[in-house]
Amino acid sequence: MIEPPLPSAEPSTVPRGAGSVAVSVVCGRMGGMSRESEEPRADDELPAYAERVLDVADLIPPGRVMTYGDIAEWLEEGGPRQVGRVMALYGGAVPWWRVVRADGALLPGSELRALDHYREEGTPLRGAPRSAEGHLPKIDMRRARWDGTESTEDGGGSAG
Repeated sequence: MIEPPLPSAEPSTVPRGAGSVAVSVVCGRMGGMSRESEEPRADDELPAYAERVLDVADLIPPGRVMTYGDIAEWLEEGGPRQVGRVMALYGGAVPWWRVVRADGALLPGSELRALDHYREEGTPLRGAPRSAEGHLPKIDMRRARWDGTESTEDGGGSAG
């Protein structure tokens, strides 16, 4: 399989569903990715797997999260690293902050933006101990994790 080149951090248009959406990409430490190219895919279409990952991310209700591994398990294809790569390349087209690490740590490089979303949506958070670097909270995975089947009224909670 040929991997698509990594786009720049500038928004670009990638066809998704009936229309096009602006895609902003956050390049972080996930998978040790680097900017190999500033050019978007030549055919301007999302790979089928990426489209499925983004569709699942779109389903996650406000105030809830799924891990990279949860999405791979839901799709019965790929694994956490593959989902992470899709989110790094195309995640700006969906509520990217709802796809998280299994330990509940905020995405490096996007912590404050994600935290704003979590607080706005009432995503359950655990306070950080004073000794924690940056004093950033973590997502309360026990309360925030969404399995795709429970009612959205059961989830969420107050941000802490």
